Amino acid sequence: MIDLYTFTTPNGRKVSIALEELGLPYTVHAVDISKGDQFKPEFLAINPNNKIPAIVDHQGPGGKPFSVFESGAILLYLAEKTGKLLPQDARGRTEAVQWLMFQMSGVGPMLGQLSHFKLAAKEPIPYAIERYTKEVERILGVMDKHFAQHEFLAPEYSVADISTYPWLAGAKQFYPELIQPVANVQRWMETVGARPAVQRGMKVPELKK
Repeated sequence: MIDLYTFTTPNGRKVSIALEELGLPYTVHAVDISKGDQFKPEFLAINPNNKIPAIVDHQGPGGKPFSVFESGAILLYLAEKTGKLLPQDARGRTEAVQWLMFQMSGVGPMLGQLSHFKLAAKEPIPYAIERYTKEVERILGVMDKHFAQHEFLAPEYSVADISTYPWLAGAKQFYPELIQPVANVQRWMETVGARPAVQRGMKVPELKK
């Protein structure tokens, strides 16, 4: 059994999608970051960086409980634990990991900064909005060229796709004008978004109204 500490953000949904794809049993613990739950001592004991997501695998290495934080690290841990969602050959594995790092260092941070300055900032800062809009456009262009010749980010569906999809699903909702020009990215989003496990994972956690 795995305890998943998460919230309704792209980073959180990466892990719930992976758990659904892998068919691993897990219990969801909603950490409401809008209320400061991530700073509670019981959560800090699991993730000292006070960010979601985090997991506790009660059958970790050596059969002992093991906690993991940082979404990319969690995806790699789960993939290596199960032998799934990561190509087994060295070339394919490296391709998947490099695109996972592309998401971690580019897709997520740039979309996050764009959202902050465009949606959350108290006053608009045109320079910041232009800077991050252009960088998101550049990143989407890189992906669009890749998808013109490849079905997935790596040679097969992997943690790279799982890590990237929730971020672009959010971008499609809030910035449709950025997604509309990249037809190959849209095709990939439709393919990944049609997977039942992805659809289930995107609904985690289900918050009580």
